[in-house]
Amino acid sequence: MFTPRSKRDSGTGNAPKSGNSTEQAGDGNDGGYNAGIAVFSYIVGGIIVWSLIGWGLDNLWGTRWIVLLGALLGATGGFYLSHMHGLTSHRSSSSGSKADKGPSQDGNSNAK
Repeated sequence: MFTPRSKRDSGTGNAPKSGNSTEQAGDGNDGGYNAGIAVFSYIVGGIIVWSLIGWGLDNLWGTRWIVLLGALLGATGGFYLSHMHGLTSHRSSSSGSKADKGPSQDGNSNAK
């Protein structure tokens, strides 16, 4: 006779998935936390890398301003990568007001 596994015994990753999106890992909708960490990593990583490149060029050429240019370039590149990966896209919420959605479809926005 077949006996189903309990939740405690399902350590192999074959546990049944429920319909709740917060319990499903890997479906791409992890929420804003992971996207925020990714945006932060892109921006801070870009600033660090390009500032180090600028610092090296400053030491090589005897200047003092390229490190700042590198930091700005790194921040800009981080924002660009975040945008291209879709991490900074505007997501609409279902709890928004009707004013956020624009005028009414019939064109009569002053109707009472």
